[in-house]
Amino acid sequence: MAEYKTVRKNAQDQFVEKRSRFIGYACPVQTEQDALDFITSKKSEHWDASHNVYAYILRDGTMRFSDDGEPQGTAGMPVLDVLRKSGVTDVVTVATRYFGGILLGAGGLVRAYAQGSKTALDAAGVVVMEKSARQLIEVDYSTWQRLEYFLRSAPVIIEHTEFGASVVCTLMVRVRDEEILLADITRVTDGKAETLEDGTLFYPWPD
Repeated sequence: MAEYKTVRKNAQDQFVEKRSRFIGYACPVQTEQDALDFITSKKSEHWDASHNVYAYILRDGTMRFSDDGEPQGTAGMPVLDVLRKSGVTDVVTVATRYFGGILLGAGGLVRAYAQGSKTALDAAGVVVMEKSARQLIEVDYSTWQRLEYFLRSAPVIIEHTEFGASVVCTLMVRVRDEEILLADITRVTDGKAETLEDGTLFYPWPD
Protein backbone atom coordinates (compact mmCIF):
# COMPACT_ATOMS: atom_id res chain seq x y z
CA MET A 1 0.00 0.00 0.00
CA ALA A 2 1.43 3.39 -0.99
CA GLU A 3 2.02 6.31 1.34
CA TYR A 4 -0.76 8.86 1.70
CA LYS A 5 -1.43 12.26 3.23
CA THR A 6 -3.96 12.86 5.97
CA VAL A 7 -4.31 14.97 9.12
CA ARG A 8 -2.58 14.21 12.40
CA LYS A 9 -5.48 14.87 14.77
CA ASN A 10 -9.01 16.12 15.30
CA ALA A 11 -8.74 19.91 15.47
CA GLN A 12 -10.61 23.15 14.87
CA ASP A 13 -10.11 26.84 14.21
CA GLN A 14 -12.43 29.77 13.62
CA PHE A 15 -12.66 33.28 12.20
CA VAL A 16 -15.23 36.00 11.62
CA GLU A 17 -16.15 37.29 8.16
CA LYS A 18 -18.53 40.27 8.06
CA ARG A 19 -20.01 39.29 11.42
CA SER A 20 -20.58 35.66 10.39
CA ARG A 21 -18.62 33.25 12.59
CA PHE A 22 -17.08 30.28 10.79
CA ILE A 23 -15.75 27.27 12.70
CA GLY A 24 -13.71 24.77 10.71
CA TYR A 25 -13.21 21.19 11.91
CA ALA A 26 -10.93 18.53 10.43
CA CYS A 27 -10.61 14.96 11.62
CA PRO A 28 -8.81 11.80 10.39
CA VAL A 29 -11.19 8.93 9.59
CA GLN A 30 -10.88 5.35 8.39
CA THR A 31 -14.33 4.67 6.95
CA GLU A 32 -17.33 6.50 5.54
CA GLN A 33 -19.24 5.66 8.71
CA ASP A 34 -16.51 7.38 10.74
CA ALA A 35 -16.98 10.49 8.59
CA LEU A 36 -20.77 10.41 8.91
CA ASP A 37 -20.55 9.94 12.68
CA PHE A 38 -18.26 12.97 12.95
CA ILE A 39 -20.59 15.09 10.82
CA THR A 40 -23.57 14.03 12.94
CA SER A 41 -21.72 14.94 16.13
CA LYS A 42 -20.95 18.44 14.84
CA LYS A 43 -24.51 18.97 13.66
CA SER A 44 -25.71 18.00 17.13
CA GLU A 45 -23.14 20.23 18.81
CA HIS A 46 -24.05 23.17 16.58
CA TRP A 47 -27.78 22.53 16.21
CA ASP A 48 -28.36 26.28 16.40
CA ALA A 49 -25.91 27.17 13.60
CA SER A 50 -27.09 28.60 10.29
CA HIS A 51 -25.26 25.89 8.32
CA ASN A 52 -23.03 22.86 8.93
CA VAL A 53 -21.32 22.35 5.60
CA TYR A 54 -19.13 19.26 5.16
CA ALA A 55 -16.89 17.32 2.81
CA TYR A 56 -14.83 14.16 3.10
CA ILE A 57 -12.42 12.08 1.03
CA LEU A 58 -11.45 8.45 1.62
CA ARG A 59 -8.60 6.39 0.22
CA ASP A 60 -11.04 4.14 -1.62
CA GLY A 61 -11.98 7.14 -3.79
CA THR A 62 -15.19 8.08 -1.96
CA MET A 63 -15.84 11.83 -2.01
CA ARG A 64 -18.94 13.51 -0.61
CA PHE A 65 -19.95 17.07 0.23
CA SER A 66 -23.01 19.07 1.27
CA ASP A 67 -23.91 22.75 0.98
CA ASP A 68 -26.37 22.29 3.87
CA GLY A 69 -28.75 24.94 2.56
CA GLU A 70 -26.21 27.43 1.21
CA PRO A 71 -26.55 28.31 -2.51
CA GLN A 72 -25.39 25.42 -4.68
CA GLY A 73 -21.66 25.40 -5.35
CA THR A 74 -20.81 28.07 -2.75
CA ALA A 75 -20.03 25.91 0.27
CA GLY A 76 -19.54 22.14 0.09
CA MET A 77 -17.57 22.16 -3.16
CA PRO A 78 -15.09 24.85 -1.97
CA VAL A 79 -14.52 22.81 1.22
CA LEU A 80 -13.93 19.66 -0.85
CA ASP A 81 -11.65 21.51 -3.28
CA VAL A 82 -9.34 22.49 -0.43
CA LEU A 83 -9.06 18.84 0.60
CA ARG A 84 -8.36 17.75 -2.96
CA LYS A 85 -5.77 20.45 -3.62
CA SER A 86 -4.03 19.63 -0.34
CA GLY A 87 -3.75 16.01 -1.45
CA VAL A 88 -5.19 14.66 1.80
CA THR A 89 -7.39 11.62 2.17
CA ASP A 90 -9.16 9.75 4.98
CA VAL A 91 -10.24 13.20 6.19
CA VAL A 92 -13.59 14.81 7.00
CA THR A 93 -14.08 18.56 7.32
CA VAL A 94 -17.08 20.41 8.72
CA ALA A 95 -17.42 24.18 8.28
CA THR A 96 -20.01 25.60 10.64
CA ARG A 97 -21.47 29.07 10.04
CA TYR A 98 -23.33 31.33 12.44
CA PHE A 99 -24.90 34.01 10.25
CA GLY A 100 -24.04 37.55 11.35
CA GLY A 101 -26.70 39.47 9.45
CA ILE A 102 -24.61 40.58 6.47
CA LEU A 103 -24.88 38.70 3.17
CA LEU A 104 -21.53 37.61 1.75
CA GLY A 105 -22.60 36.99 -1.84
CA ALA A 106 -21.65 33.90 -3.84
CA GLY A 107 -17.97 34.81 -4.16
CA GLY A 108 -17.74 35.72 -0.48
CA LEU A 109 -19.27 32.41 0.54
CA VAL A 110 -16.85 30.45 -1.64
CA ARG A 111 -13.86 32.24 -0.11
CA ALA A 112 -15.16 31.95 3.45
CA TYR A 113 -15.92 28.23 3.28
CA ALA A 114 -12.61 27.53 1.57
CA GLN A 115 -10.89 29.45 4.35
CA GLY A 116 -12.82 27.44 6.93
CA SER A 117 -11.55 24.22 5.39
CA LYS A 118 -7.97 25.50 5.10
CA THR A 119 -7.78 26.75 8.68
CA ALA A 120 -9.13 23.41 9.90
CA LEU A 121 -6.46 21.51 7.97
CA ASP A 122 -3.76 23.81 9.32
CA ALA A 123 -4.99 23.26 12.88
CA ALA A 124 -5.13 19.47 12.43
CA GLY A 125 -1.67 19.30 10.82
CA VAL A 126 -1.13 17.58 7.48
CA VAL A 127 1.12 14.51 7.70
CA VAL A 128 2.37 11.82 5.35
CA MET A 129 1.50 8.30 6.45
CA GLU A 130 4.46 6.14 5.42
CA LYS A 131 5.26 2.48 5.98
CA SER A 132 7.56 2.61 8.98
CA ALA A 133 9.35 0.29 11.37
CA ARG A 134 9.63 0.59 15.13
CA GLN A 135 13.18 -0.18 16.23
CA LEU A 136 14.45 -0.87 19.73
CA ILE A 137 18.10 0.14 20.06
CA GLU A 138 20.04 -0.93 23.18
CA VAL A 139 23.50 0.41 24.07
CA ASP A 140 25.64 0.80 27.17
CA TYR A 141 26.03 4.20 28.77
CA SER A 142 29.50 4.77 27.36
CA THR A 143 28.12 4.43 23.82
CA TRP A 144 24.86 6.35 24.30
CA GLN A 145 26.33 9.84 23.90
CA ARG A 146 27.65 9.02 20.42
CA LEU A 147 24.41 7.37 19.38
CA GLU A 148 22.27 10.21 20.74
CA TYR A 149 24.33 12.79 18.83
CA PHE A 150 23.91 10.78 15.61
CA LEU A 151 20.15 10.33 16.07
CA ARG A 152 19.60 14.09 16.39
CA SER A 153 20.18 14.49 12.65
CA ALA A 154 19.04 11.02 11.49
CA PRO A 155 15.72 10.49 9.64
CA VAL A 156 13.99 9.07 12.72
CA ILE A 157 11.42 10.00 15.34
CA ILE A 158 12.43 9.03 18.87
CA GLU A 159 9.38 7.80 20.76
CA HIS A 160 10.91 6.89 24.10
CA THR A 161 14.25 6.46 25.84
CA GLU A 162 14.59 4.26 28.92
CA PHE A 163 17.58 4.47 31.23
CA GLY A 164 18.07 1.28 33.21
CA ALA A 165 20.99 -1.15 33.34
CA SER A 166 21.55 0.03 29.77
CA VAL A 167 19.94 2.62 27.52
CA VAL A 168 17.04 1.43 25.34
CA CYS A 169 15.83 3.86 22.69
CA THR A 170 12.55 3.26 20.84
CA LEU A 171 12.38 5.02 17.51
CA MET A 172 10.44 5.10 14.25
CA VAL A 173 12.13 4.96 10.86
CA ARG A 174 10.66 4.85 7.38
CA VAL A 175 11.05 1.36 5.92
CA ARG A 176 12.85 2.86 2.93
CA ASP A 177 15.49 4.34 5.30
CA GLU A 178 15.75 1.36 7.64
CA GLU A 179 18.65 -0.55 6.06
CA ILE A 180 20.93 2.48 5.81
CA LEU A 181 20.00 3.64 9.32
CA LEU A 182 20.88 0.32 10.91
CA ALA A 183 24.19 0.25 9.06
CA ASP A 184 24.93 3.77 10.30
CA ILE A 185 24.03 2.83 13.88
CA THR A 186 26.40 -0.14 13.69
CA ARG A 187 29.15 2.15 12.41
CA VAL A 188 28.56 4.92 14.95
CA THR A 189 28.49 2.51 17.91
CA ASP A 190 31.35 0.32 16.66
CA GLY A 191 28.95 -2.60 16.53
CA LYS A 192 27.98 -2.28 20.20
CA ALA A 193 24.29 -1.56 19.60
CA GLU A 194 21.69 -4.30 19.88
CA THR A 195 18.76 -3.70 17.50
CA LEU A 196 15.33 -5.29 17.35
CA GLU A 197 12.49 -4.50 14.95
CA ASP A 198 9.20 -4.26 16.84
CA GLY A 199 6.74 -4.34 13.96
CA THR A 200 5.82 -2.17 10.99
CA LEU A 201 2.90 0.22 10.54
CA PHE A 202 1.79 3.37 8.75
CA TYR A 203 3.18 6.25 10.78
CA PRO A 204 2.56 10.02 10.49
CA TRP A 205 5.55 12.03 9.29
CA PRO A 206 5.49 15.84 8.89
CA ASP A 207 4.47 16.88 5.38
